[in-house]
Amino acid sequence: MTKKITFNELRKIKDSLPDGSIRQLASEFEVEVETVRNYFGGANYTNGKTVGIHMEPGPDGGIVLLDDSAILDRAYEILEEQAH
Repeated sequence: MTKKITFNELRKIKDSLPDGSIRQLASEFEVEVETVRNYFGGANYTNGKTVGIHMEPGPDGGIVLLDDSAILDRAYEILEEQAH
């Protein structure tokens, strides 16, 4: 499912994840760690792949359209688990 989010909010979510979460997400989605980092706004396409994010200039770092929100949804779940 597609999702719109600001770039700054996307980075805030990534930065809020507990240690090891990026590797966990990579393992769960069977992708490289750098691919997950690219999903959250990184740009290492040598070791990671593109992940269907489209960025438009705008307030709060710009608007990001994610073609598939599965990784983001799972990141929210991890944050929720951490809160409890």
